[in-house]
Amino acid sequence: MIMTYSEKQDLLRPSIFSEQAEDIEVSFEFFPPKTEKMEETLWQSIRKLAPLNPLMVSVTYGAGGGTRERTHNTVERILKETSLTPAAHLTCVGATKGEVDDVARAYWDIGVRHIVALRGDMPKIGEKYCPHDGGYNNAADLVEGLKKIGDFDISVAAYPETHPDSINVVEDVDNLKRKIDAGADRGITQYFFDTDIYFRFMDKVLAAGIEVPIVPGVMPVTNFKMAKSFSERCGTSVPKWLEKLFSGLEDTPDIRRHVASMVTAEQCQRLARGGVKNYHFYTLNRAELTYTICHILGIRPHGVSND
Repeated sequence: MIMTYSEKQDLLRPSIFSEQAEDIEVSFEFFPPKTEKMEETLWQSIRKLAPLNPLMVSVTYGAGGGTRERTHNTVERILKETSLTPAAHLTCVGATKGEVDDVARAYWDIGVRHIVALRGDMPKIGEKYCPHDGGYNNAADLVEGLKKIGDFDISVAAYPETHPDSINVVEDVDNLKRKIDAGADRGITQYFFDTDIYFRFMDKVLAAGIEVPIVPGVMPVTNFKMAKSFSERCGTSVPKWLEKLFSGLEDTPDIRRHVASMVTAEQCQRLARGGVKNYHFYTLNRAELTYTICHILGIRPHGVSND
């Protein structure tokens, strides 16, 4: 039986990219470089993405505070050499309250006002979390301590598919609420691939009385094997359709990047259809893919029209 045009309308509706989302805001995450070559790549990426006017750019902190000095140096350089707003990651692991407070005060003294406050992971992969003697017990405890030092703008982690250490999503949402009640200004989620996961999570977040923004974390995938391995460790589900899209592309990095840009741009557009207008991109210190996705979403350098 041949379908009529009216019966085909749902199938023939305009492309998701024909709907230009408005008022989208983005932030970018980087990690501190280990080598001179990595540092060069990082700064090329920062300069490439800076014209997109992100709300802030965050710099990660290694397990057990292992990148403390490199994180601080990167944040300070962003503050001094760019017009961007840097946010420094800070964790509880491997330090006393006094040591963590000293780091926070050092940031405050150089003009850093944004902190991403995290419990953090132990230095050894798979090692059970244990608070440092005399340290902050968890992220909520850390947020409370930071607010005593200065009026930081604080972001905390949120987990749409629950943290690996949590018993269930209820416990996870309760923990998020404790962080918000302690003074956090927003949550930034672990990355996810299925937008329904985020929206179901937000139903639970709103039901718990959490009213601050919960910004979806977005990670474009180019190396599927690596992304799948990391996802298994952090509890992020990987849909079969995503695996099929990258199947057979192991030796074609250019094609993988094309696929990644379209998949991630569609994810963001679906979020925009649900009213979400703020995204946090895990850039992996590479600008091209994130810049491409932002371009598809209609985010342009200042003065460049979308018309």
